[in-house]
Amino acid sequence: MENLIALVNRLQRACTALGDHGDESALPTLWDALPSIAVVGGQSSGKSSVLESIVGKDFLPRGSGIVTRRPLVLQLHRIDEGREYAEFGHLPRKRFTDFAAVRKEISDETDRETGRSKAISTVPIYLSIYSPNVVNLTLIDLPGLTKVAVDGQPESTVQDIENMVRSYIEKPNSIILAISPANQDLATSDAIKISREVDPKGERTFGVLTKIDLMDKGTDAVDILEGRAYKLQFPWIGVVNRSQQDINKNVDMIAARRREREYFAQTPEYKHFAHRMGSEHLGKVLSKHLETVIKSRIPGLQSLINKTIIELESELSRLGKPIATDAGGKLYMIMEICRVFDGIFKEHLDGIRPGGDKVYNVFDNQLPAALKRLQFDKHLAMENVRKLITEADGYQPHLIAPEQGYRRLIETALITIKGPAEAAVDAVHGILKELVHKSISETSELKQYPSLRVEVGNAAVESLDRMRDESKRATVQLVEMEYSYLTVDFFRKLPQDVEKGGNPTHSIFDRYNDSYLRRIGSTVLSYVNMVCGSLRNSIPKSIVYCQVREAKRSLLDHFFTELGKKEGRQLGTLLDEDPEIMQRRVSLAKRLELYRAAQSEIDSVAWSK
Repeated sequence: MENLIALVNRLQRACTALGDHGDESALPTLWDALPSIAVVGGQSSGKSSVLESIVGKDFLPRGSGIVTRRPLVLQLHRIDEGREYAEFGHLPRKRFTDFAAVRKEISDETDRETGRSKAISTVPIYLSIYSPNVVNLTLIDLPGLTKVAVDGQPESTVQDIENMVRSYIEKPNSIILAISPANQDLATSDAIKISREVDPKGERTFGVLTKIDLMDKGTDAVDILEGRAYKLQFPWIGVVNRSQQDINKNVDMIAARRREREYFAQTPEYKHFAHRMGSEHLGKVLSKHLETVIKSRIPGLQSLINKTIIELESELSRLGKPIATDAGGKLYMIMEICRVFDGIFKEHLDGIRPGGDKVYNVFDNQLPAALKRLQFDKHLAMENVRKLITEADGYQPHLIAPEQGYRRLIETALITIKGPAEAAVDAVHGILKELVHKSISETSELKQYPSLRVEVGNAAVESLDRMRDESKRATVQLVEMEYSYLTVDFFRKLPQDVEKGGNPTHSIFDRYNDSYLRRIGSTVLSYVNMVCGSLRNSIPKSIVYCQVREAKRSLLDHFFTELGKKEGRQLGTLLDEDPEIMQRRVSLAKRLELYRAAQSEIDSVAWSK
């Protein structure tokens, strides 16, 4: 079962190395889910002495005021033989065999994080101690609760310490080691007060009573130690620490433990429960209880880790890949993102995504309606026909048929078709632009890079503009072709005056009568309607060929050509991802690394049922 505590030790180290200190953040925290023993006590409660008694070494900083200003995660590892040594998490390859140097390093590392301003920090220090004189155990030494800030500390320090302590002990997985001095009224104990607030039933709290040997003569701590003064689920444990004189004289810790055992065994009031008193017993009880709690939490911990890994992987996938560092990688990344966008754009046109049907609506409804609104019959009204025929004849009236008049009438009518034709080109252009913007918004990869999103959008619209201009030229040419060369067969098939019994030698002035002009207007209208029917079919073909087909085929070709000319630095400006997203991805990747490591650690532990 000892490997369970070692497992939690490794997970706690991984948490700190990858930035999970259990503080409030937008990231899931594994630290909060790990069982731990938090050591709580007021200043001068003997908290440091209790920890040193459990370890059997002098290693904690001492002094007046607030000495502990960062959480100290103390991991004890029992070894069968060999010299005792210590290692810090921030100095993984350095062994300390001189515990006075350990004390100095704790102070120095605290100052590195907080400066020499006597401020406090929530970032823990990791200290592992390997010794044959300890049990496997992990304790978190928290700053001592105080009521007054010392010189050089902000007034908020008192509340900051309380908030830090509370953040550790209010978690359901936290075991509270509440240190209270016996020579003070238990009702005023800072440790008991704050423990009661987060654990009112005493189900997670171990009470430790210090300084029993310093109580006034005629008084004892029996009522407290037997749970009558303040009942907890677990029995109170009394300890006798070294006196200040012992500390000054560097009294050996092993000798101090022996004197502690003798004190409880020889004092009449305590000898009946001396077997469950003392720092050695405290260490064993805590070690056994921690093992039990860890074992009960393992299944829930596995479930939490597996669930969180899925959530982290999902969010990292949504955020996209990190930016490549080399120019080739950046170019490849940009082109891959553009291909995704281009694919989405084509899906809109091909009907896989909505929007492409609007192009057909232009051809099936908008263009025919616009052609109908041209009202050729009004253009070919009697007076207009007479005017154009007469003008076309000039100073010499036509002899047989008014060919120039026909051509002028047809040309002036067909020229008006340019308007609906160009309007159809513009309408399709507007739809394609709309689909470009829609496709950009649907390309999740482009959301990461604002500059690239703008450049791709601009490049696509510029390509569409070029295609629109080419489409207008081609479409207008279709119309111009129709009035540049008339379909002769249409006119050859028309009935002639002679065939109708007329006389071709009629006076030239008879040819300007209403009946004659009406027949000309009717003939021109029939021809114009025939041409309209033809253009109604050919204009959509031209638009699709010049705009839709080209957009599908080469929307970003010009952009790709220009892209290939850019250097790494210029490519980097296109991949200007939001710094918050970059930081979020880095943080998520570290947290995912932590959870995968935790998953591997737990799976590798073969613990017995």
